[in-house]
Amino acid sequence: MNKKEIQRRRMMGYFIEATNKIIDQEGIEAVTIRKVSDLAGYNSATIYNYFENIDHLIFFACMKYLKPYILDLPNYIDKTNTALEKYIAIWKCFCKHSFEKPEIYHRIFFYKFSDSIKDAVSEYYAIFPEELANHSDDILPMLLKHNIYDRCITALESCVNENIIKKDHIHEINEMILLIYEVLIANI
Repeated sequence: MNKKEIQRRRMMGYFIEATNKIIDQEGIEAVTIRKVSDLAGYNSATIYNYFENIDHLIFFACMKYLKPYILDLPNYIDKTNTALEKYIAIWKCFCKHSFEKPEIYHRIFFYKFSDSIKDAVSEYYAIFPEELANHSDDILPMLLKHNIYDRCITALESCVNENIIKKDHIHEINEMILLIYEVLIANI
């Protein structure tokens, strides 16, 4: 990694951490470019060198709140024996954590900006790699997917591989589960 990239990631980190501080103290709706720039100690125009807009910055800041879920995930999946048990365990862990912070999780996975950030997840974990913890090769690809639809498909694929569900049904099953989840998270 060259010096310019190191500096870019460091600057993004300053703005992300300032945004997290505002979210923790005042809530997500209180985040403004001016507050973030003041807290980070930079001019507000500087933020736009690193983020497309406030929603882009908030998305990055919200990623921090996935860490408890990511760290807790092994406690759920280590006890499983089949792909279906693992899939259900992943959802149990995900629901436990997302229902504790519904606004944050909704912002990450269902907000209007969520789907347009293809590289943001991998970019975030390049800035904060310690937040990914040490996960096995079968879980890491799911965690690195940029949207909830792809994450769930990745988790369901092991059920297809074990012939628990038919490959032809994977998208319909995924769609139903995500529609139910989205309604639940939006109404908490």
